[in-house]
Amino acid sequence: MKVKVQKIDGGKVSGASGDLELNDDVFGIEPRADILHRVVTWQLENRRGTARPTRERSDVARTGAKHGKQKGGGVARHGARSAPIFIGGGKAHGARKRDFSQSLNKKLRALGLKMALSSRAKDGLVVVDNLELKDAKTKSLMGHLGKAGLTGKVLVIDGDAVNDGFRNAAANLPGVNVMPAAGANVYDILKHDTLILTKDAVEKLEARFALAGGGK
Repeated sequence: MKVKVQKIDGGKVSGASGDLELNDDVFGIEPRADILHRVVTWQLENRRGTARPTRERSDVARTGAKHGKQKGGGVARHGARSAPIFIGGGKAHGARKRDFSQSLNKKLRALGLKMALSSRAKDGLVVVDNLELKDAKTKSLMGHLGKAGLTGKVLVIDGDAVNDGFRNAAANLPGVNVMPAAGANVYDILKHDTLILTKDAVEKLEARFALAGGGK
């Protein structure tokens, strides 16, 4: 699959570097809704934090011996200091630990990411030469994106690391998010309207799937 490489402001890139051949094994796969759904669900469930459990009567280290007479003490008859009414006692009906993490086959995760990239390659993918800005200001970057017709939610993925000037300029732009190629994931790609990849990002993503026969 061949795509046109442009500048961040929508300008054309002249010469042989103006065209880029995308690997069909990464950007040309037919997306399947069931696989994308499984990967997104796996991502979101693993993002959930586990509830902090509280210690109940069986969990506290307090004496379980009867600490008073059965009768004649003038107080209620208790058989253990671990009762919830005592300081240091166990919590009554406390929060339980719940683990929401799921496991998903590595090959399926890799396939889901390929399908997400392929989905954007059909509609909503822009490849730029780099993210260097002469004037690394938010107002300037907003003008570049508007000139290129990039509106709505935009995800920008760079190579090993995001260009510092671009990252700082995009920090205050609502709906614009940036990340390195190593952070590319199905959920973020699908929830944005447009995916912008630098040439370095394309190289890193294709190399990522070339290792271990396409594994993640």
